[in-house]
Amino acid sequence: MESIISDSYAVHFNEKAFQALNTHLAEKAYSILFILVDENTHEFCLPQFMAEINGDYQFEIIEIESGEINKNIETCVGVWEALSELGADRKSILINLGGGVLTDLGGFVASTFKRGIDFINVPTTLLAMVDASVGGKNGIDLGSLKNQVGVINQPVMVLVIPDFLDTLDNRQVRSGFAEMLKHGLIQNLSYWESLKGVENLDDMKSHILTSIQIKNKVVLQDPTEQNIRKILNYGHTLGHAIESYFLENNSKETLLHGEAIAIGMILEGYLSHKLLGLNLISLEDIKDTFLNKYDTIEFLDDDIENILKLMKYDKKNSHGKVNFVLLKSIGTPEVDIEIPLKLFKEAFAYYKD
Repeated sequence: MESIISDSYAVHFNEKAFQALNTHLAEKAYSILFILVDENTHEFCLPQFMAEINGDYQFEIIEIESGEINKNIETCVGVWEALSELGADRKSILINLGGGVLTDLGGFVASTFKRGIDFINVPTTLLAMVDASVGGKNGIDLGSLKNQVGVINQPVMVLVIPDFLDTLDNRQVRSGFAEMLKHGLIQNLSYWESLKGVENLDDMKSHILTSIQIKNKVVLQDPTEQNIRKILNYGHTLGHAIESYFLENNSKETLLHGEAIAIGMILEGYLSHKLLGLNLISLEDIKDTFLNKYDTIEFLDDDIENILKLMKYDKKNSHGKVNFVLLKSIGTPEVDIEIPLKLFKEAFAYYKD
C-alpha cells in the first residue's frame, strides 16, 4: 500500500510504516520514547512493535485499562502523572499503540502535556485504522457523554499495520467494519456495493486503504469540521446517543462503537428517506445490510425517550439545535438537517419492524 502524504501528517502502511518510524526517530533524537498501551496491546502487539524499532533509545511503557468506560479525565491524569514522574519533557514523544479509545485519549494527553509534545498513532483495531487514528481528533468522554472534551491536533504520522488485526475477536472487527460501510454510504456507491460482499478479515484488510483515503480526502478539505467534514458523522448523532445510553445503563449490555452507529445509520437512513427523498430501495438496502451483519437490539419506549434526551449533547449541535447528516442518495450526503420530533419514533419503529 502506498503512503498517504498530506501537509500536516502522513499515513504509512506495513513495512513502509516501520521504515518511516525509524527514519523519523533517528532524525529527531527524542529525549524519551513513551509508548502508551492497554493490557491487550501490551501483551499482543508491543513485542512485535518493539522488534521493528532500530536504534538505542530510552523507552518507557505506560499502560492504561482498555474500554470506552476508561476514556475519561481520570485516565488522562494518570498518564500525565506517569509522564511527569518518568521525566518526560517537551522533547519527548508519545506513541499510542492501541484502538480508538487509546489513540483518542493518547492524542489528547500528548496535545496538552507541557502544552504539546509530538505523538504517533499506531492503531491496532480496524475501527482505529479507518477512523479514530486518522484526522487529528483527540479527546475524551465526559461521564457517558461521547467526546465532549478534546482538541483537533494532527499526529506526526499514523502507522497502519494490518497484521495487528489478527489479534482481535470477530466482534471488534465487525465494529470497525461499520465505519467502512459508512464511508461507502457518504462518498461512493461502488465502494458500498463492494463492501456488502465482504465476509472475512482478509477481505476487509484489502479495503483499509480506500477507507483511509476517503476519510483523509474529507479531512483535508475541512480540518476543523466547519462544513463538509460533518459528513463523517453520518449515523453518529443517534449512534452516539445509543452508545452513551447503553454505557451508562447497568441493565444493558454495553455496545461497541460500530454496533451503535450501525443502528444509527439505519435510523438516519429512515430520516433521510422521509426528509431528503432517499429512495425506498436504498433505504431497504441499508437496513438489510446492517441487520445481516449486526445483531438486532431491542428498544423499549423508555429507552427511546432517554436516548433522544442524550442527543442534545452532540458536538455538531449549534444554537440549541440538533443537527443531522442525512443522505439524498447513497454517496450524496447533506449536513445540518433538523428533524421533526415525531420522526424519531417512526425511525425506531422502522428499525424494529
